[in-house]
Amino acid sequence: MASMACFAIVSKNDIPIYEAEVGSAPKKEDLAYQHQFILHAALDVVQDLAWSTNAMFLKSVDRFNDLVVSVYFYLYNNIVFFNLMTHARFMLLHDSRSEDGIKSFFQEVHELYIKIFLNPLYLPGSRITSSHFDTKVRALARRYL
Repeated sequence: MASMACFAIVSKNDIPIYEAEVGSAPKKEDLAYQHQFILHAALDVVQDLAWSTNAMFLKSVDRFNDLVVSVYFYLYNNIVFFNLMTHARFMLLHDSRSEDGIKSFFQEVHELYIKIFLNPLYLPGSRITSSHFDTKVRALARRYL
């Protein structure tokens, strides 16, 4: 069975800084907009849950038909040498049932994001345009999703 997934990293100002349609299902252009809309609509639920949980990985925060939105919070407060504060949310719209694979995907993308974030040439909150980052995220999606 072909799996479908849409992955986004959203900044603390609810601005998507990275988006990718990943998975093995054939991609349809009109569905990409629907996936973005579903992820954007789930931001309100994520905001409410952020105040009530200490967990970084939320298995299922919202549903649309047979699609599920899973979220991984990246809260990195007071980086000593930057004294910055970032609140990025990793959001995945998917139809798979492998929670362990999804959690592993989020953890490895988290490591990639830390490398991008600690790059002195990266402006926190700006769009991630690195082709290396995109290639790695898509490879992780193929492996885990």
